[in-house]
Amino acid sequence: MSDLRQACLWETITRPSVAVQPLAGERRADVCVIGAGITGLSAALHVLEQGRSVVVLEAHEVGRGGSGRNVGLVNAGTWIRPDDVEATLGAERGGRLNQVLGQAPAEVFALIQRLGIECQARHQGTLHMAHNAAGIADLQARQAQWQRRGADVQLLTGAACREYCGTEQIAAALLDRRAGTLNPMAYTQGLADAVQRLGGVLLQQSPVQALVRDGDGWQVTTAGGSVRAQQVVISTGAYTEGDWTVLRKQFFRGYYYQIASKPLQGAAADQILPHGQGSWDTRTVLSSIRRDDQGRLLLGSLGRVDNKPAWFVRRWADRIQRHYFPELGQVPWEMHWTGCIDFTPDHLMRLFEPAPGVVAVTGYNGRGNTTGTVIGRAFAEFLLKGDHQHLPIPFSPMKPVSVPSLRTLFYESGFSLYHAGQCLRVVL
Repeated sequence: MSDLRQACLWETITRPSVAVQPLAGERRADVCVIGAGITGLSAALHVLEQGRSVVVLEAHEVGRGGSGRNVGLVNAGTWIRPDDVEATLGAERGGRLNQVLGQAPAEVFALIQRLGIECQARHQGTLHMAHNAAGIADLQARQAQWQRRGADVQLLTGAACREYCGTEQIAAALLDRRAGTLNPMAYTQGLADAVQRLGGVLLQQSPVQALVRDGDGWQVTTAGGSVRAQQVVISTGAYTEGDWTVLRKQFFRGYYYQIASKPLQGAAADQILPHGQGSWDTRTVLSSIRRDDQGRLLLGSLGRVDNKPAWFVRRWADRIQRHYFPELGQVPWEMHWTGCIDFTPDHLMRLFEPAPGVVAVTGYNGRGNTTGTVIGRAFAEFLLKGDHQHLPIPFSPMKPVSVPSLRTLFYESGFSLYHAGQCLRVVL
């Protein structure tokens, strides 16, 4: 029996490269970015490349939130089907969002190459795996909708499906060659390094306490000092905290957990996702499956396990692994961790302009690696040029999500019940 501890793999294997320095005294910048995750760092990077000055404030450390704790999938598109996006937003706006997010993985991998970021980046695609007949029908619809839009996606069946997935339990899988995988903490740290190389100021352990209008600009205040800036980007996502912002009322918080094995070797391990894709299945309470460059098996699902005993976590992981990959035998599980997701009722993000010179975003719904990268760039272009055409969707009015805490409780209770059923072999 292996020792299973609570720790994030990506934090464990990624050495912090940015010195922790809190804000002290007063600073000035053209743009102040609140939140040193992928969105905020992408925005800072692109502002700096246009010759403007930036101060980034992070309440904790770089990548501490969802940017460093996610699965590491570099997904194309949104959580929902592209036709549903256009039905919700309208053909023009929805089509624009589908186009931007469909191209987002290419932008991520190009940025990684341009900046020389070492983050286990693999541009080999992702696999959306059908666990039953309804799942196959869903993937057939997704394939048809994306192919109408020119996307390089293919529905794998038969021997090809078994080869790519490495399991007999999946009858069909949608291979999206636009997508891929990475180490999200290393990617985030790489963006932070680039921001500092370009002269950006990155201050950690500096939670914001107030954001107030100051003449023709804005003053952002922390316990240690303040930043005076002409423009502000709020990019705190599901980890938004503090009474100074109403952004935390624009989403409801969800959770996602992951469990990593020790590095696996041998023929049985080599057959799992042998071409390097990350994957997830079509269950309502999905299971994600991927491997890292050391051969670890990573399983994940919606919900949280930081409040559950180790035996529960281990039993769930054993159940999923033995269903999909029984040839592995007993797997030595090494660590588990839980992260937060900012959900919206329609599974689409929201862009906000709470006041002139201030922009904010929320509602990535678990697709932050790609969405955060392109939204950060879009915010930089909008702030520097003042042209709304740089945004993938228009700004939305701020409208609080109804009873967010009850929504979180409802979803989490359902996820926990489902996972308990999996552990008891009642459901899978």
